[in-house]
Amino acid sequence: MRSLLALASLAICAGPGLAQPDKKTDFAHDIVPILKAKCAKCHTNGTYKGGVSFDTREELLKSKAAVPGKSAASEIIKLVTSTDKDTRMPPQGDPLSAKEVAALTKWIDDGLPWEPGFSFKPVTYVAPLKPRKVVLPPAKPGREHPIDRIIDTYFAKNKVPAPEPLDDAAFARRVYFDLIGLPPTAGELETFVTSKSASKRTELVNKLLAEDRSYTDHWLAFWNDALRNEYRGTGYIDGGRKQITAWLYKSLLENKPYDKFTRELISPNPNSEGFVKGIKWRGEVNASQIVELQFSQNIGQVFFGANLKCASCHDSFIDSWKLDDAYGLAAVIADKPLTVHRCDKPIGRTASAKFLFPELGSIDATAPKAKRLEQLAALVTHPDNGRFTRTMANRIWHRLMGHGIVHPVDVMGNKPWSEDLLDYLAVYFAENGYDLKKLMAHIATSQTYQAKAVPLEKEVTGDGFVFRGPELKRLSAEQFTDAIWMLTGTAPAKQSAAFPGAPPPFPASAPKERQFVRATLVDCDPLMRSLGRPNREQVVTTRPDQLSTLQALDLANGQILTTTLERGATNILNANAKLSPDELADWVFLRALARKPNANERTAAKALLGAKPAPESVADLLWAVVMLPEFQLVR
Repeated sequence: MRSLLALASLAICAGPGLAQPDKKTDFAHDIVPILKAKCAKCHTNGTYKGGVSFDTREELLKSKAAVPGKSAASEIIKLVTSTDKDTRMPPQGDPLSAKEVAALTKWIDDGLPWEPGFSFKPVTYVAPLKPRKVVLPPAKPGREHPIDRIIDTYFAKNKVPAPEPLDDAAFARRVYFDLIGLPPTAGELETFVTSKSASKRTELVNKLLAEDRSYTDHWLAFWNDALRNEYRGTGYIDGGRKQITAWLYKSLLENKPYDKFTRELISPNPNSEGFVKGIKWRGEVNASQIVELQFSQNIGQVFFGANLKCASCHDSFIDSWKLDDAYGLAAVIADKPLTVHRCDKPIGRTASAKFLFPELGSIDATAPKAKRLEQLAALVTHPDNGRFTRTMANRIWHRLMGHGIVHPVDVMGNKPWSEDLLDYLAVYFAENGYDLKKLMAHIATSQTYQAKAVPLEKEVTGDGFVFRGPELKRLSAEQFTDAIWMLTGTAPAKQSAAFPGAPPPFPASAPKERQFVRATLVDCDPLMRSLGRPNREQVVTTRPDQLSTLQALDLANGQILTTTLERGATNILNANAKLSPDELADWVFLRALARKPNANERTAAKALLGAKPAPESVADLLWAVVMLPEFQLVR
């Protein structure tokens, strides 16, 4: 297998670019105050002396004043450390202190990390709160779907050509991965591709969403991330944390309406209370990490796409949320008077329970805790709370299309690239009973979703983003693992997730190849961790979408993947002993990539397999195929 390292390296390099190592600079607290005090006057909000703009990370990079990872080569550091009064920055006032210079140096060396969605430009857009019913534009012939009508008008306004439609095989692979997290079996693929039904794509979407267990096993990862639910780890041994796995799995399985789902999380029963209880850390913790403020931060992020972490310490540097907003929400769950701290120091007053959007109603601060939580749950899911439905509609669009309508998805105060589309989807979601499956089906049955992915030459954020079609998406750690297990027949026999009884049986219509314990139901192993599965001590609503050095090493030479492919090669040969090298190549490609190999690939595959395939040569072929970007991406 090591003989294929060059091939694997080429495959990896052809995929998403390498990311910088984990960044430790706290942009909001370490960098923003320096830039505001020393740089903003001359280099933000329309004043850009020397052609240097600090408005956004993209603008700063354009000015070439900072080279990520190379502070010594960055003009910023040269200017702030200059002893020449004519060139030193800032030109007036005291120079930067040694501590401030060190912070900027580390920031650049760490890769120039930037708070997602943050800009030094004053906010001129105010996100609406109430829902808005959209009047749909006229439809083009054959494109009557409401999403397509809105997108066609958007394309015309922005002079963007509509992307070409996906062929049936590529559509099948995309929609299987998006809705149930697995590729189609060879038999399912052939049945779909050869079907003459004019409505076969809609029928496939509905069929997949009706496969309750497969849907639940896949989307469990999304909700475990968002709700900080894990099967083992910090807090579980000493009672400082509680699983909600049984409640969550059952809720997904029965497709519980999202408004009811949310109310049961905020005003919980014993099975769902783990989310609001948070993690009780041992020992001394910063005031902003107490369980009450974790509650505030998590409610804001999960249900409103609002970042209250900065506001849990002081009035936010990066948006409009205030210290009192974070503490007001935290006081809802407090068992005793909650002393307000600013920058970890008490300021001599206690917080009073209040909602982030008082236009919708208030919370009785004198009511018992259970009643306060009940009142909060009602306000979060209030029919006039369009922020609640917009946030969820945006998350689902992002998951299926690769880019949010508001992006990043946790900065819902930003302006969407299409207000009409976001408002339409939010109202559709509410009017259809907060049914997540219906929302997914509505998006997946549009021609906009069924178009070819549009590769981006570079990441464009903020006002500069123009939607051109679906974007490429990396397989999640669980999708990658499941796809490998399905291809090789190496899934574990038992799950780690603890809940009463066994998961429901698979329907008779589900092929045996898809009937196995999924990666979402087992403890995280080192390969899944390196591929981005988080430890879930914090809310995670999006995972890194770039390949890191650690991931590349684990994929190229990691023991877990190597052993799995070796076991799988034996399984494949035992089950297909009579297949010729030609037929074996077809078998692997169809199951891994939803297509047969082209002429060059077939030649290379046969050379690897030899005249009489052995476990080692089959493992080499498997490794070469799963290293391909085509395998690792949802196109």
